[in-house]
Amino acid sequence: MSIRILKHTFRQGFQGIFRNRTMSIASVGSITAVLVILGLVLMLILNVNALSLSTKEKFDEIYVYLDDNISNDRIREIGEEINDIEGTMTTVFQSKEYALENMKEDFGDDAYLLDGLANNPLPNTYVVQLKDVSYSKSVVNKIEKTDGIEEVRYYNDLVEKLVNMAEFIKTSGMVLIVILLLVSVFIIQNTIKITVASRKREIELMQYIGASNGFVRGPFLLEGIILGLLGAILSIIIVLNGYDYMVSLANEKFFAMLSVNLIPANLISFDLLIIFITIGVGIGILGSIVSLKKFLSV
Repeated sequence: MSIRILKHTFRQGFQGIFRNRTMSIASVGSITAVLVILGLVLMLILNVNALSLSTKEKFDEIYVYLDDNISNDRIREIGEEINDIEGTMTTVFQSKEYALENMKEDFGDDAYLLDGLANNPLPNTYVVQLKDVSYSKSVVNKIEKTDGIEEVRYYNDLVEKLVNMAEFIKTSGMVLIVILLLVSVFIIQNTIKITVASRKREIELMQYIGASNGFVRGPFLLEGIILGLLGAILSIIIVLNGYDYMVSLANEKFFAMLSVNLIPANLISFDLLIIFITIGVGIGILGSIVSLKKFLSV
């Protein structure tokens, strides 16, 4: 491609954007809004997936709470009896003092709330890891029949609900993303359509004197790329700053209590930038192609 053709392409592309400023601004704003929503949906999907995996690892265990009035010898015997049950992989004892210290660490700056406790209300506990979740019911039933057990807790139902919820959010999110992308293409298409219509006679003249298809398409494709790129840049700035603020707020006010943290913005910023630019430019190119095919026989 010669320098002359490149100059013509860039000149006509930028002229098309400034000639239809209102529609261009509307297109960039619409693409930005769509990509911001898309980015938030992606963040939601990533965090829900990470949260479900983290929760599954944390809660896919059996917690055996022991009676307070049993002896240390009986505590050791219970651990041995649990180890002998088919399906158990590891049995780890956690004293009530250890559990209280862990709780204080989880509370962070709010740990002072626990200082006023007259007595430690937490029980001595055995944390039982299973060889496979298929053993859960039989192991729980056998543990519950053991003397000296106050309560047996297994969070299998919670884990399953979280996994199902994560799958639902991922599926719904992907459907929403597809819808948003189609909306963006439609908006760009209409913007390019107006430019094509306003220059139809000029384009027909260029075709009449033998201009190539690439020469005619070039400025419109460039216009779509520029609009998509501007929308991508604006949206990444909004999403990363907004998400970073929400992560800091959520981790400080809510998730710290659960020992769970959302994915930091800096870990996904580059990947998100590439995704947004790819989608933004892709939407611009696709919108231009659709408009050209409808209005031009090129």
